[in-house]
Amino acid sequence: MVLLLAGASSSASTERIVVLSPAAADVLHALGADKLVVGKTRNVKLFPKAVFVGSHIRPNVEIVASLRPTLIVASSERFFSKELAERFGAKFYLYDPYTLEGILRHIESLGKLLKREKEARLLVERLKRKLKHIRPLRVRPRVVYEVMQNPYLLAGSRNIVADIVEKAGGVYLIRQNRKFVRLSCERARLLRPDIYIYQVGPMNRNPVYPLKRPCFKGMDFEVLKVDELSFARANTKSFDNVIYLNRIFLNWERKVGR
Repeated sequence: MVLLLAGASSSASTERIVVLSPAAADVLHALGADKLVVGKTRNVKLFPKAVFVGSHIRPNVEIVASLRPTLIVASSERFFSKELAERFGAKFYLYDPYTLEGILRHIESLGKLLKREKEARLLVERLKRKLKHIRPLRVRPRVVYEVMQNPYLLAGSRNIVADIVEKAGGVYLIRQNRKFVRLSCERARLLRPDIYIYQVGPMNRNPVYPLKRPCFKGMDFEVLKVDELSFARANTKSFDNVIYLNRIFLNWERKVGR
C-alpha cells in the first residue's frame, strides 16, 4: 500500500523530511535524499546531521514539529497519524511494504515524490538484476523466523521476511496474515522446520540458542542467526538477504543429500 496525503506544497529541493520509518531510511539514502532528511528515529544510523526524534513507536511530537517538516515518512498511522502531519502543514507518506514487489513500488513512488525518477528507475533495475542470481532448489526447506523469544513471536505472512524466504526458495510455514504471530514454543515445534531463523537486535536482545531451549529438545533443525536491523526491515537490503538465504538453502540441500 502506498499512501500519500497532501499538505503544504514544496519542491523536492526544499523538502524537509522526518523519517519515522526505519526501513524507509535506506531507500531515501539510495535515492540520494540524505541532505533532505532533518529528523530520524533512534535506530537509524544514516543521516548523521539529522536530529533524533525518539523511536518509531514513540516519536517526540514536539521535536518533530520544531523541525518544520514538509514531508513525514511513517511506517504506521498507529504511532503518527496523517491528521497530525497535516496539522504541521506536512505531506504524509506511509511506507509499509511486506513483499519485494512492494518495496519496488515504494521506490518508484518516493522517486516521483522527490523528483528523483531517474534514480528510482536505476535503483529498481539494479535490485531486479540481483534476483537473477537466485539458483533453483530441488527440495525447498521448511522455514520459520523468530522475531522475539519472550514473549514468543514469529513472523507472519505480512512480514517481509516471509517473502524473503519464499523468494530465496524456501517454504515459509507461518501463514497467518499478520506481521507478527504469537505461538507457543510447543506449537512451533509441531511445525517441524528444517531451518529455524532467529533475529538478534532491539526486539530480541539476548535470546537463548534455540536448540538449547527445553521445548526444542531432541530436534535437529538447522539454526541461522541474523541481525534484526539489517534483515527485518523492508528495503534494498531485502534483496541482498534473498541472495544470502538462497545460498544457505543450497548448502542445506547439499547436506541433506536429497
